[in-house]
Amino acid sequence: MPRTTLRWSRLSDDDLLDLRLSDLPLTVDHPPLRKRIDRLHDTLAKRGLSRFRPHVWLSTEWFSPDGVPGIAVPFYLAHPRLASLEKKQMLRVEGGSEAECARILRHEAGHAIDAAYRLHRRKRWRELFGSFRKRYPDVYTPKPSSTKFVQHLPFWYAQAHPAEDFAETFAVWLTPRSQWRQRYASWPALKKLEYVDELMAEIADTPPPVRTRRTVEPISRTRTTLANHYTQKKAHYATDRPEVYDHELRKLFSDDPRHKARPTAAAFLRKNRRTLGEAVSRFSNLHPYTVDQVIGDMIDRCKQLRLRLTTSEPRARHDAALLLTAQTMNYVHSGGYPVAV
Repeated sequence: MPRTTLRWSRLSDDDLLDLRLSDLPLTVDHPPLRKRIDRLHDTLAKRGLSRFRPHVWLSTEWFSPDGVPGIAVPFYLAHPRLASLEKKQMLRVEGGSEAECARILRHEAGHAIDAAYRLHRRKRWRELFGSFRKRYPDVYTPKPSSTKFVQHLPFWYAQAHPAEDFAETFAVWLTPRSQWRQRYASWPALKKLEYVDELMAEIADTPPPVRTRRTVEPISRTRTTLANHYTQKKAHYATDRPEVYDHELRKLFSDDPRHKARPTAAAFLRKNRRTLGEAVSRFSNLHPYTVDQVIGDMIDRCKQLRLRLTTSEPRARHDAALLLTAQTMNYVHSGGYPVAV
């Protein structure tokens, strides 16, 4: 092992990014992560699924591979230094909080239990959720008002694919104190939840027919550097950004010479970039990195148009948030949200 990896957690960001993922001495037994995995297993047991214990390994992202009854967890959850780097690179740490991590683990457990018992082969499964073999989309267009799907992860993720629909439905069923019967009482999605409830009771005492402990794309075999990993990840969330029309920016700012003494719009947006991005990301449920790219486009265009503020900064922040929200929500409804989980 290279000498630098023996003290890797103390490296600068630049030096850390030069390391390969396979050089990082990480395991899922890092105390906070191990606690969250054990909690998932306890929750499964309390719901009568003690025969099912999905194995967990570290990879680059969250996923559960087809045919493998296990869960890949992103490497940055195995050490706070890497979580800090993820935050700097992607503006958020997916699964970083205990509550969010539990939600994603329950979702991935839905994929894993489907693989363990080959549930998607059942006729009733296909009738309710659709074909498991349907082509997986690169992007999907959600319908936020639909009541045919449960709502668990952000971005109305159950609508992305039949496999995600089942995983999300299972996650809602598994969530302690979710009161899903009451919450979804008038929704067509209730039929799916009732089916999952019946199905889990049926398989509860049955050992899973698929018991492989195979891992897919573990970091121990991933030779790419952290720098290359983040370059690819940013490209995934930065594609097909929404266009910001000049006349919309001119409604908010101005190039009239009368305002030449006022701060430039580009400088104002740079100053408020983080605050605006976090607020709009929470509202729109879009990945913060995607929202940040839209702000970056706005800054560049404001600089080219030589726009300046015409109102007070509080009012400008309010109006800029409205414009940014409109652009990002247009991005969602135009079919541009990438499938990620």
